Amino acid sequence: MKARNFGKVAVLMGGPSAEREVSLKSGNAVLAALKRKGIDAHGIDADKSTLRFLEDGKFDRVFIALHGRWGEDGVIQGALEVLDLPYTGSGVLGSALGMDKLRSKYLWSASGIPTPEYVVLEPNTDLSKVAAKLGLPVFVKPVREGSSLGISKAKTLAELKAARETAAKYDDQVIAERFVDGAEITCGILGDRALPLIKIETDREFYDYEAKYILDTTRYLCPCGLPADRERAVQNLALRAFEALGCSGWGRVDFMLDKAGHAYALEVNTVPGMTDHSLVPKAAQQAGVNFDELVVRILETSFYDKTNERSE
Repeated sequence: MKARNFGKVAVLMGGPSAEREVSLKSGNAVLAALKRKGIDAHGIDADKSTLRFLEDGKFDRVFIALHGRWGEDGVIQGALEVLDLPYTGSGVLGSALGMDKLRSKYLWSASGIPTPEYVVLEPNTDLSKVAAKLGLPVFVKPVREGSSLGISKAKTLAELKAARETAAKYDDQVIAERFVDGAEITCGILGDRALPLIKIETDREFYDYEAKYILDTTRYLCPCGLPADRERAVQNLALRAFEALGCSGWGRVDFMLDKAGHAYALEVNTVPGMTDHSLVPKAAQQAGVNFDELVVRILETSFYDKTNERSE
């Protein structure tokens, strides 16, 4: 596909979410890659005036590099549908479900996709019963947040109480999730293809915001070290988990492997990071796709039919 066929491209980044700074890094990396490929790309730090700017600017399509709420949860996707502007990645439904860890679990459980056992933490939930059911430690997570923001690993009842309070600062819905003791694995998805798996190793308690974006001590193993048949099995599970939520285009599915090698789906990222620490670019590189080519292939997903009613 020639650069001119993309027309005038807006790269949406920044925005009002808690992941704003990471989004700016992703967006600027994407913008630079598109320009290197000769594409007429323009960076936009998204705010309330963005939709009018897109319409007045006569853009042809949008590369969404917005992480977190408003950009990754179906909101901007719905607005772009109204403007009839093609955009990258998942549609409204897949974006909304992918952002919601609780609804993801509902659908995965119904689809036979393993996911760690969980309890919804209400303000009056008896935490001692949660600990008895799930065991300690547990992970406590805001339902709709990314980049591990608001997530804590609680080893005691006191830590569980504090973790719920921390998560509640990010979302009014919070879950406690059974701790799976094993390796963290992630699978990037590009089109209908699962990319090579990456095994993540960190010296921190878990793969938190610091480990993801700040520290240089996090280790990313690709090849991941699994036997070929096991890697294929996890890749197939990733595709199933992705499709079960109605996701499309590109993204990433995160897993924990227990000591026996069984994979448990944790979450889907429908707009994964595109920074120098990011995982999808690392996996794509292992598959022989460099960063600039990856960005172009993601932009090509803006030609996909998001609604089953429109295609180009």
